[in-house]
Amino acid sequence: MLAADVCLNSCLYCLPKKMNVAFEKLLMRAEAVLERLEQVLPQPLQQPDWDASIAFRYRRRGRGMMGQVGVLEPVRHVAVMALQDLQEIDGQKERLVRNTEQFVAGRPANNVLLTGSRGTGKSSLVRACLHAYADQGLRLIEVDKTDLVDLPDIAELVAQRPEKFIIFCDDLSFDEGEIGYKALKSMLDGSIAAATPNVLIYATSNRRHLLPEYMKENLSYQHTPDGEVHPGEVVEEKISLSERFGMWISFYPFSQDEYLAIVRQWLRSLGVPESAMSAAEPEALVWALERGSRSGRVAYQFARDYAGRQSA
Repeated sequence: MLAADVCLNSCLYCLPKKMNVAFEKLLMRAEAVLERLEQVLPQPLQQPDWDASIAFRYRRRGRGMMGQVGVLEPVRHVAVMALQDLQEIDGQKERLVRNTEQFVAGRPANNVLLTGSRGTGKSSLVRACLHAYADQGLRLIEVDKTDLVDLPDIAELVAQRPEKFIIFCDDLSFDEGEIGYKALKSMLDGSIAAATPNVLIYATSNRRHLLPEYMKENLSYQHTPDGEVHPGEVVEEKISLSERFGMWISFYPFSQDEYLAIVRQWLRSLGVPESAMSAAEPEALVWALERGSRSGRVAYQFARDYAGRQSA
């Protein structure tokens, strides 16, 4: 065999090996590119550790230029609130507790809109219901209004879970044109998808209809010859969202006696002796006057200040 033939055969033998090595390197580079691409692409919502907490927050996390990914984060330290700690709202408490109890028991229940004066116990009442029924499988997912467009994804994620979930929207209100408004409206009633039986929406707001109302909108009302009044399309649209909540619970400003009763309850829970209650009342009234409100929140803030000074 000639030397040229030997050399040719050797090259032909080595060529497949070199091609295989090059192909393997190409595959490794392709896999690395795909891994990086997966890191920036939007990911489906993942199941959290449901045993980590009784309350969760839904958040969107940035994932590069291609979008954001939704995450359910367990709340490690849930604010403790007991139903018996909430005073002077017995009627509102009875209605929300009854609705929540029906929901946990698997009976029909309504989505709830809690509206009214600030600091009157709307959010605290929802938290108290969570603690009261957590051992029966009640869980809470807090969703900010900017993330309401993801409500269908959240409902789908929990649909097969054995627990009952309250999706909680705190201090909810919308401005004109916000996309969360339409998403919440469809989720409550109007979507082609059936309601998820283990999900309810509880929302709190200082606005009864969740949208700003303007004087000029009253001009759209129509008056018939016999004296009937019909709202215009703008007013109808603003009412349509709040109407989709099956239950409205209204909260009202406290009287002076109710405010002082709440102050005494919080002082008692913070360990202030009964003998010091009367002396605290004038200070509590001055505190409320300075704050411009006799709310439960103001009463709690005063009680913490007073108890702290007494224990010094």
